Amino acid sequence: MLLRETFPAGAFQCNCTVIADGTTKDAIVIDPGGETDRIREVISHYDLTLRAIVHTHGHVDHIHATRDVKEAHGGVIRLHKADLFLYDGIAMQAAMFGFKVRPVLPVDSFFEDGDVIPFGKQSALVIHAPGHTPGSVCFDVRDADERRPLLFSGDTLFCRSIGRTDLPGGDQVQIVRSIRERLYTLDPDTLVIPGHGPNTTVGEEAKKNPFVRA
Repeated sequence: MLLRETFPAGAFQCNCTVIADGTTKDAIVIDPGGETDRIREVISHYDLTLRAIVHTHGHVDHIHATRDVKEAHGGVIRLHKADLFLYDGIAMQAAMFGFKVRPVLPVDSFFEDGDVIPFGKQSALVIHAPGHTPGSVCFDVRDADERRPLLFSGDTLFCRSIGRTDLPGGDQVQIVRSIRERLYTLDPDTLVIPGHGPNTTVGEEAKKNPFVRA
């Protein structure tokens, strides 16, 4: 059984998720862009052990609270290496929006396409989907109890939209290819939890997304 809490975090309302194995209580946090108190409440309420802090990409709105979460709850910090320049450049990113941040903690472990991130009896499959950033990834979670598949798509795929590609490292051709070849090939019933905004499904986007059709 999966335990999952998803909520908008930080000034940019990034969708942060705490997801855990309901039996072992092992958890991961996906994209902690803020709301450290909310994350703490969820971890405390379910008595979770945080195993990893994972990121769909290295933009400031998805990594802003990573240091706070690590210092409070532990867990290894994980990222795709192609986005390390963004992660390490958090101060410059924040300055673009007029605020300051504390320096990041080092990444503990880099993941690659096809890697599996375990948490208890559950796991998340890493799907490298470059385009929004060079190291953008999605996380494919299949409940061990065979419930509906989940896809944490970061800022690659949104409900009826896709991620912007006009920031450093962005590539319009790549993001379209990633969506068509890596995401639209998944089970159409897969519930998509994007980096911002409402949920959707793979099938709905393949049919109706005005930016990328299957």
